[in-house]
Amino acid sequence: MGWMTRGQAVLLARCAAVFEPGDPARAGRIAFWDPAGGAPPDLPLGERGEADLVVRDGDGVALRTLPVLRLPVGDALPALLLARREHAGGAEPGADAGPRPHPAAAFWGGVLALGLHLAARERLLPGVSPAGYDTWRAGPLDPEDVERLRELTAAAPPEAVAAPGADPAGLVRPFLDAVADTLPRTAAAEAATGRAAFSAAEPQHVPQLRAWAEEISAGLDSGVRMSLRVELAEAPGGPPVPRLVPRAHSLADPTLALDAAELFTRADHALGPRAQADLVLAVRRAAGVWEPLERLLPVPGATDLDDRELRELLGGAADRLAAHGVDVVWPQEAARTLTARAVVGADRVPPGDLRSFFRGDGTVGLRWRLHLDGEPLTEEEAGTVAEGRAAVRLRDRWVLVDAETARKARERDLEPLTAIEALAVALTGHTEIGGERVRVAPSEWLLALRRRLADPDGGGEPVEQPAALAATLRDYQLRGLRWMDRMTSLGLGGCLADDMGLGKTVQLISLHLLRQEDEGSRGPTLVVCPASLLGNWEREVGRFAPGTRVYRYHGPGRTLDGADDGFVLTTYGTMRLDAERLGAHPWGLVVADEAQHVKNPHSSTAKALRLIGARARIALTGTPVENNLSELWAILDWTTPGLLGGHGHFRRRWIAPIEAERALAAGPEEERPTARLLADLVRPFLLRRRKTDPGIAPELPPKTETDRPVALTAEQTALYRRQVEEVMAEIRAGGDGIARSGLVLKLLTGLKQICNHPAQFLKEEGGPLAGRSGKLELLDELLDTITAEGGAALVFTQYVAMARLLERHLRERGVPALLLHGGTPVARREEMVRRFQDGEAPVFLLSLKAAGTGLNLTRADHVVHYDRWWNPAVEAQATDRAYRIGQTRAVQVHRMIAEGTVEDRIAALLEAKKELADAVLGSGEQALTELTNDELANLVELRSVG
Repeated sequence: MGWMTRGQAVLLARCAAVFEPGDPARAGRIAFWDPAGGAPPDLPLGERGEADLVVRDGDGVALRTLPVLRLPVGDALPALLLARREHAGGAEPGADAGPRPHPAAAFWGGVLALGLHLAARERLLPGVSPAGYDTWRAGPLDPEDVERLRELTAAAPPEAVAAPGADPAGLVRPFLDAVADTLPRTAAAEAATGRAAFSAAEPQHVPQLRAWAEEISAGLDSGVRMSLRVELAEAPGGPPVPRLVPRAHSLADPTLALDAAELFTRADHALGPRAQADLVLAVRRAAGVWEPLERLLPVPGATDLDDRELRELLGGAADRLAAHGVDVVWPQEAARTLTARAVVGADRVPPGDLRSFFRGDGTVGLRWRLHLDGEPLTEEEAGTVAEGRAAVRLRDRWVLVDAETARKARERDLEPLTAIEALAVALTGHTEIGGERVRVAPSEWLLALRRRLADPDGGGEPVEQPAALAATLRDYQLRGLRWMDRMTSLGLGGCLADDMGLGKTVQLISLHLLRQEDEGSRGPTLVVCPASLLGNWEREVGRFAPGTRVYRYHGPGRTLDGADDGFVLTTYGTMRLDAERLGAHPWGLVVADEAQHVKNPHSSTAKALRLIGARARIALTGTPVENNLSELWAILDWTTPGLLGGHGHFRRRWIAPIEAERALAAGPEEERPTARLLADLVRPFLLRRRKTDPGIAPELPPKTETDRPVALTAEQTALYRRQVEEVMAEIRAGGDGIARSGLVLKLLTGLKQICNHPAQFLKEEGGPLAGRSGKLELLDELLDTITAEGGAALVFTQYVAMARLLERHLRERGVPALLLHGGTPVARREEMVRRFQDGEAPVFLLSLKAAGTGLNLTRADHVVHYDRWWNPAVEAQATDRAYRIGQTRAVQVHRMIAEGTVEDRIAALLEAKKELADAVLGSGEQALTELTNDELANLVELRSVG
């Protein structure tokens, strides 16, 4: 099957669709077309061509030759399922209100859903097509399936059956067979049929199998179906003899059933005159699936099974027979209630020193434990199972043992786990064994540890704030202290992911002071942070922990001499240069503040940080997931190495399934089990509190967020259209890969700059600014009102050049303003923050990347996002410079959006980027480089408004 992006699926879902049958069934194609006569989307998928289609023509219909895009059924699945889902349930919350899915595509999506349902129930039959090719078809159908098929056929819209002379019934059933013929092309298909042809993707010419296939399919019209009952006949002095008894069931009346022996000896049965012949045919078909059944012919009766045959029936033959409509009924006196469960930690007593346990090289056993009726077997009983007989005597009853369970009984001990791997298994209840995910039962001591970690209040541990802290912690801050103390005392790390402004710094200072009270955890704390936060950390330590020494390891002449207690503050840049020297120093605690700076695990900064050892590690960040789950892995793999496995394992085990669930799930988070399982795993190691959580910050004033649409000026409109035309022409004429990505980024950057101000796009250093930008006009209006009311505003832009233009414009208007960007020296930053907080200037212009974190600017009661970073997490961090503990006035957030532009469309998509972080506790312009040319053109097109 081909690979289709969600954007491509959306475009195709808006097209009409008609099914064109093929031979074999999987050779059929879905033809997507435009009822208005236009061309289907220009996508790098399928085959382009033409088709004669019956279309509406005034009050009648006419035959027209129209362009179509043909896709194999398997490749069309995403588009058809999306059309069905959105047609039935409406657009996704926050989605752009664009064209709806076409009813014809939604119709075929409904038929497809029935086909997938039948395949999931293994209602598939092998056959040979009229041209002699291998094929699968849907069947046998239950009465409910037949009724659903009739309902679908009656609901077909005209565009779905627009082929000349076509009728719904003549297309719906062949399409259902095409779905059935597309899906089961796996090794399991060969195992089920015994014929390799039925697992091959390419058509196989097998006319010689026609009689065999017809014999199998004859069961569709049979008056009876067959089941097989297993009996255990007592044998003196030995194990019982397994006996297989065929049984005939009436299809018309499921309450009517007879053993085969009665059917062939009684003349007064109610199964009908064809029942004997039908049962013989059923046995013959079943014998094609499992050879020992040939012994039931020519007159079905009963047959004894040897140990090997019983093991085959237990091991997989019964499942293959069930797939062909033959159920195997096991004896109640020997029910298959013997199970094997993986158990972790049963081989050892609870560690006395958990901190040494998690930081050491010890291992925890993982083994299979056998259970009968839910009760564990003794070692002696498990040894009996391991002997390999298909029927064994356990606790005064005969128990059937399949080959896989016997193997697990023989090979009970599995590869041991590290301590942190065992903890991860205990938290999720799952692990991988032989490449397969299996449930695992933690031992009692691991269950107790899991309960302790799952308690967000610290498991009731009597931890109070340290006596040396010159502050009174709020309740949630005290809980944060207890959580960090619990994790570090266990030898584990964690990520404190409170919203900006909730006091992560004072909680960490409290942790340092608390650890100084214990000889086992005492030692200096290294804080690695952005350069802009060095002064803030020094002030906060002096404020909350007076008398605690603070060393700045930064700048020329830096040294660690004497840094054997207190706090040592350094920057990520300095840490990267001096990682070996810092790593050689004994640290009691290492803290990564604004830990999103190491969200790329392959960066030199992240690699350098991992070289610095410590007895405990804590990450501080308000955005543990900004763009993707790899960032969460990077942070937690530093705080608690091994918890999430290697990065490749994490991508395979967690990221890929979660992305698949997000793409396919139509419902809420509870329908995404992998995301929930990952949340169970990371929750104890990531403490996340938001300002909006009940009881967290009730004293915070309200916050109002408003989108401020603005119209482009005539100059902006002309520049925007020219940028789209010129760069889209380059993109369409260019190649793929890095060159195309560069052009896409050039297009998007240029359009954002035009939306800001023509002078930014044209790189003008002088000249007039007023009257040329809708955003600038709105900013003037906002600032006039804000300053007149005695307020103050933060104005964020991602472009330093735009910030300088705004500074010049406000200076010309006589509005005092400060400007902070990435090149501002640390001392100058601190001075500017003080001046703004003291009210010396009502406007603070800020480069988003340089000032989005770490600053306390509660003087502002307005936040203006002049342009947007296209990442909700980064934008929220910037807003939190004003909306944080200490703010006493209501905060108004203004997001400027140029109407009808790419900014307008992206604004509708930004909400969806928050979903990933919320589900487990998005990537910006780069992700847009993956759009097709048509998708990109649709995104950036300048549209009229109103």
